[in-house]
Amino acid sequence: MLTTNPHEDDTLHEECGIFGISGATDAARLVALGLHALQHRGQEAAGITSFDGVEFHTHRAMGHVAGNFDREDIMVPLRGSVACGHVRYSTTGETALRNVQPLYADLASGGFAIAHNGNISNAMRLRRDLVRRGSIFQSTSDTETIIHLVATSNYRTTVDKFIDALKRVEGAYSLIVMTPEGMIACRDPLGIRPLVMGKIDGPDGGSIIFASETVALDVVGATFVRSIDPGELVMVKGTEITSHRPFPQVAARPCIFEYVYFSRPDSISEDRSVYTVRKAIGAQLAIESPVDADLVIPVPDSGTPAALGYAQESGIPFELGIIRSHYVGRTFIQPSDKVRHLGVKLKHNANRALIAGKKIVLIDDSIVRGTTSLKIVEMMREAGAAEVHMRIASPPTRHSCFYGVDTPERAKLLAATKNLEQMADYIKADSLAFISIHGLYKALGEPQRNAIRPSHCDACFTGDYPTSLTDQDDVSSVDQFALLAERVI
Repeated sequence: MLTTNPHEDDTLHEECGIFGISGATDAARLVALGLHALQHRGQEAAGITSFDGVEFHTHRAMGHVAGNFDREDIMVPLRGSVACGHVRYSTTGETALRNVQPLYADLASGGFAIAHNGNISNAMRLRRDLVRRGSIFQSTSDTETIIHLVATSNYRTTVDKFIDALKRVEGAYSLIVMTPEGMIACRDPLGIRPLVMGKIDGPDGGSIIFASETVALDVVGATFVRSIDPGELVMVKGTEITSHRPFPQVAARPCIFEYVYFSRPDSISEDRSVYTVRKAIGAQLAIESPVDADLVIPVPDSGTPAALGYAQESGIPFELGIIRSHYVGRTFIQPSDKVRHLGVKLKHNANRALIAGKKIVLIDDSIVRGTTSLKIVEMMREAGAAEVHMRIASPPTRHSCFYGVDTPERAKLLAATKNLEQMADYIKADSLAFISIHGLYKALGEPQRNAIRPSHCDACFTGDYPTSLTDQDDVSSVDQFALLAERVI
C-alpha cells in the first residue's frame, strides 16, 4: 500500500504522548479527549486503562484515538474515577498490539498500569538480567522492564518499589502509573521528556491531571498548575498530593526539539510559548542566513511559525506557496513506480499561480534523510520558481536520538554524511542554510549554548548525550568484537 507520503520516514517521529486523570467521573472519557490533543505525538496506536476502585479495565488498539475511543461499546466498560492513556509511535519494540500502552500487570501488591513517554537506554541489559532471573516478558517494549523491576524489588510499598526500579534505569522517561494505592507521575532526573500537571476544580477536591503537553489540559478545560520537575515523583491518593524527590539534583536537560517540532505550537513548554519560540527561531535564522527572495514559503505545517518569524525579520512577504491536504488517509492505492514517485503530492501541492517566476525561500523545521526536501524543491521548480532557497529552523541533525525519538541510524542522516554544499546539491536547492546551535539558544532567550553545561538536550545536533548509552555501547562492543574476529579470521 502507498502511504500518503512515501517519504514519511524522512522525519523525526514524535516519541509518544501520555495523559492521566485522578478524581473524575467517567475519567476514561476525559483521557480520550486528552489523547486527541496529543495525537500528533503518536499515530500508530492508542490505549486507555481505568480503575474503579476494585478492578482495572483496559482497551488498546492500533490506529488513531478517533475510531477506537469514540464508541460506547468501548468507553462504557472503561469505568472508574482514575484513568490513564497513551498514544504511541514505536521507538523500541515491534509494531504489535502487545506493545501498545498502557501496559498492565497483576503484581503481588495489586494491579499496576504504566504509560511511558521516552526510552530506557539500558533496557536491553536489564532485560537480559531479568530473564536470567526468571522474568517472563510479554512484550518487546522497553517499558515492560520497569514493571519487572518493580515486581522483583525487595522494598515494601509500591512507591518504594517504583523508586527502586527507577534508580536502576537510564535514559529518558515521563511516566504515569496507576496502582490501587493511587496514581503516580514522574520525570527522569534530567527532565528530557516533558510532563505537566493540571487541575479541574470541583466538589470533593476536583481532579488532578498529568499530560505530555499543556494543550491536552486545554481541551478538557483544566487549569495548568505547573510542570513536573526533573527527577520529581508525584503521588495522588484521592485529594491528597505528595511530592517525592528520590534522585540527587542535577542540572536539567529537557529536549530542545520540543520547541523545534514535537510540541504543538499552542502548548507551553517549560514556561515558554512554543509558537513564540518558533517565530523567534525563524527571525534568528533570517539574521544569520539572509537571502534575496520575493517570497517566504513554509513547508506545512511545522515550518509555518518559523516562516512567519523569518518573513517579519527579513521584510520578505509570507505566502502559502505549498498547500497541504489534511484529508488523505494513511493508505491510498497499490502503487506503480510512477505513482509512488508522485506520492508526495498527495499531501503537498504547489500554489503555481503564486510561485511562477518568483525567487522563493522555503522554511522547514529540519532535514533528516533529505528525500522530502528534494521532492519539495523539485515541486517548486516544476511550478516555475525562478530560484529555490532553503532555510532550516534547526541545526543539522548529525546524530541519532536514544531518548524516545525515532531517528534513522546515523549513516542515513544527510548531515552526518555530507557537508553543507553537498547537501544543497543533493536537494537541488540554489542555497541551503541551517540556524546555528547558538542561534537556536538565542531564540530560547539565552545568549548562546553553554558548552560545559547546556540547558537542554541537543544531542541530535551536537552528539553531546547527557546520559549513559549502555545498550548502544553494548551493541558497539559486539560489533567491534565481530569486526576484530573477522579481521583475525
